[in-house]
Amino acid sequence: MARRFLVVLAHPLPESFAASAARAVVETLEGQGHEVDLLDLYAEDFDPRLTAAERAAYMEPGYEPPEDVSGIVARLKAADGLVLVFPQWWFNLPAIMNGFIDRIFVPGVAFGHDKAGGRIVPLMTQIKTFWVVTSTGSPWWVVHLYMGNPVKRILKRGIAAFCAKSVDFRMLSLHDMDRATEDQRKRFLARVRTAISAV
Repeated sequence: MARRFLVVLAHPLPESFAASAARAVVETLEGQGHEVDLLDLYAEDFDPRLTAAERAAYMEPGYEPPEDVSGIVARLKAADGLVLVFPQWWFNLPAIMNGFIDRIFVPGVAFGHDKAGGRIVPLMTQIKTFWVVTSTGSPWWVVHLYMGNPVKRILKRGIAAFCAKSVDFRMLSLHDMDRATEDQRKRFLARVRTAISAV
């Protein structure tokens, strides 16, 4: 069954490996008959800064995202699948991707407040697939054993689990990116295509 995916890319260089990975995701999804909306945060000049006015109104009833991000909010609401593509820098998301989450995953869009006890109520119930395609400069053992894979924990436990219900979460990572050979990069992109084709 054809679905609609929002693919979000965060990398300033159009010739980057992340951009290649995003193209692989888009081409594979489209090849499977899905509708794909590519949101290149840098190319679309997304402003990741949460303004004072946004933060002041954040917890108020009926909070509405500001006009400059309303179009992106609509694109997220129209999707039933989400794929984030980015490199990990300092074991974290790029600032622009963090800003995307800060400004788009907001009350009334991604979650609601439970008036009885302050719990978060998931509102992105239309999102059934939440995948991440990423790379790290560090080897696997540093990311997983030393750092505890913080990006996966944040996205899986802290965002996907709180904002969507029964979501299929998966993260594909190319580790030790700085020393990866061209063959290793090609094999990772092939792995991405194979995995995405099964969505």
